[in-house]
Amino acid sequence: MVAAMTLIRRRLLLALLLICGSAVIGVAVWEASWRSALRLVATRAESDLGQTSDRLIAQLQSYRELAVLLSDHPEVEALLRPGFAALDPTLQEVSRREAEALLQSIADKTGALRIAVFRRDGRVAARSDLDRSRGVPELWKTAAERALQGALGLVSGVDPETGRRSFAFAAPVFGQRLSPPSGFLAMAVDLEAIEAEWRADPTAVFFRDAKGRVMLSNRSELVLAQMGAGDGGFPDYRAREVAGHELWRIPAGGRYLPRLGLHAERELPQIGMQAEVLLDVSTAQRMAATQTGLAVLASLLAAALGLWVLERRDALRARLAVEAAAKEVLETRVASRTRELSAANTRLRHEVAERKEAEARLKAAQDRLVQAGKLSALGEMSAGISHELNQPLMAIQSFSENAQLLLDRGRTDVVAQNLARISELGARMARIIRNLRAFARQENAPVRAVDPVRVIGAALEMAEPRLRGVALDWQPPAAPLRVMAGEVRLQQVVTNLVLNALDAMGPGQGELAIRLEETDGALRLSVADRGPGLAHPDRIFDPFYTTKEVGPGEGMGLGLSISYGLVQSFGGNIEGRNREGGGAVFTVTLPSIDPAADGEAA
Repeated sequence: MVAAMTLIRRRLLLALLLICGSAVIGVAVWEASWRSALRLVATRAESDLGQTSDRLIAQLQSYRELAVLLSDHPEVEALLRPGFAALDPTLQEVSRREAEALLQSIADKTGALRIAVFRRDGRVAARSDLDRSRGVPELWKTAAERALQGALGLVSGVDPETGRRSFAFAAPVFGQRLSPPSGFLAMAVDLEAIEAEWRADPTAVFFRDAKGRVMLSNRSELVLAQMGAGDGGFPDYRAREVAGHELWRIPAGGRYLPRLGLHAERELPQIGMQAEVLLDVSTAQRMAATQTGLAVLASLLAAALGLWVLERRDALRARLAVEAAAKEVLETRVASRTRELSAANTRLRHEVAERKEAEARLKAAQDRLVQAGKLSALGEMSAGISHELNQPLMAIQSFSENAQLLLDRGRTDVVAQNLARISELGARMARIIRNLRAFARQENAPVRAVDPVRVIGAALEMAEPRLRGVALDWQPPAAPLRVMAGEVRLQQVVTNLVLNALDAMGPGQGELAIRLEETDGALRLSVADRGPGLAHPDRIFDPFYTTKEVGPGEGMGLGLSISYGLVQSFGGNIEGRNREGGGAVFTVTLPSIDPAADGEAA
């Protein structure tokens, strides 16, 4: 019982500590989030303040430049020249009207509130509104004094004639070079027209003159408000500094002015005003409050998770004891199973080794079988080849004996002819023996670019004794061709197909057609005969399948099977079918290559 109460008190104390920690985390997160949000708001306030200030300065700058340019206009200078008063009154009136027409036209085109030219004594020389009875307005006195000193004057305030807020530039007019100004040109800009373009801006912006009066703002309740003026003055606010930023709390704020806003200001000496912005920070407050709430919620969830973990820890301790015993039993079973798997793995490695040895023996048997197939084909052609070699030998012997007799008689010209004939017969015998040696050797080289025309020619030379009396239809292509294969192995395939065709037609009869075509990147070699055809086309490539008599000198049924394996090793295909009109045709398809590319690679 005592242990249980101690555990409960410990857990309550831990829960209290976790709650206090969550509160501390909440305060810290609020402070950090609030400062970060205020930095973002301040950055935006500076950006809005800079854009609005630059826009106002640019708009007023255009009027300033226009006032300076007009002050140098000949028609304006003509009104203020020293000799103007001595002119005929009619000429003076004409000059005034031309100048006033110019001023009126420019005022209409630029939207200026008023443009007027004043003499040094304050009398009106010309006005855009044609009212010459008025003198220099009281509002323009300061700007006029600066202009008469030779500098550009500027002033802002409420225009006494129209009651509208205006900004005026006063530019000196020099009627005569190197002399004091003889007057000045004043151009008044309607600030309310400029202000109308800013009504839709979401940020409260206002511009105050040197007296603290708001001359321009996109919030109507701030227009002409005076800082600290009491009734009718600037709205009451309480300012305080937070993290280096000035915050204004406006109790009377609402729809157009924020109740709590970040205040930023910038001096604009170009126009003698101070630009200020008031940006609502309620969104930043909500953001900071949301982050704080999430942080507190996360810490409370972590605290609850910690309490739950402590609760589960006690139960886990009891379960661990049971699991330790079960683990010991499991480890014993795993060790036993591991031994069984190791033994099975050893047996599997032995089986893999035996399988590899069997594959190696099968490969060697296949190679021997290919060589046996070639030797079998040589055996079938041995009688004809012996005749082909015996006939040149007998002719050589005869030509040699004749050469001795002719030498004794001094007929050297005929002897030279006999010797040339002997050389031709020797070359023919050498070619036959060379083809036999190439056909008989065992090729182990990888596939490469091979000339199929040369392979077909070598196969036909070897089968030449059996081709006598057979109609051979073979025309080598005009363009060079190349296929990827082994030259000796491809010759064995072609020789086997030619001999099978000759066997099917019988000695010295029938028609043998050989075609070589290239289509779609593949080379098609076909060997067709006019024999009895194929009885079982689906079995012709099976090992030991043959239609010949079984016995010495006859087929073993391995030729087509060996040919099938060789063509497959080249990445090609071989197929056989019955020919229309009688006979059979075998087609070998091999991948072809560009002879030019083969030459470059070589």
